[in-house]
Amino acid sequence: MRWYVLCTKSNQEKQAERNIRRMGVECFLPLLQEQKTIRRKVRTVIAPLFPGYLFVRINLSEHYRAVSYTRGVRKVVEFGETPVEVDIAMIDAIKNRVASLQVCVLKKPKGLSSGQFVQIKDGPFVGLEAVFMREMSGHQRAMVLLRTLALQARIVLEINQLLPYVAA
Repeated sequence: MRWYVLCTKSNQEKQAERNIRRMGVECFLPLLQEQKTIRRKVRTVIAPLFPGYLFVRINLSEHYRAVSYTRGVRKVVEFGETPVEVDIAMIDAIKNRVASLQVCVLKKPKGLSSGQFVQIKDGPFVGLEAVFMREMSGHQRAMVLLRTLALQARIVLEINQLLPYVAA
């Protein structure tokens, strides 16, 4: 059994996770505790670390169809016709980090603009290069285009995990 990424319907990550678990399938929805201003009051909310996505550990031949049509799931993330496998080391790294993630109001590091190269300084993607795309809601997270040897993927990170890239 391998780990795969599911794209969920808007704001239905938790519902999709519940429904997949009911089928007896291992599922991982990394959550993040953060401070948000709601109706002029600062509140602590728990939200998905990767909005719109969750991870499942399945045998494709047995579970692909059932997982694809689960309520709350939009589709299995694929490149071409092949579902995207996620390395178990990456899942383990995210699991280890998620337990300690606490987000407070953060400011964007100076000098970040759309299209700029950045380096990830903390978390499971530490040391990797990415392209800064935009700030996410609440200005506490940022969307970046991760560049690795075989993959380009958009990910959402805490904005304080980014440094402007300086070529050595």
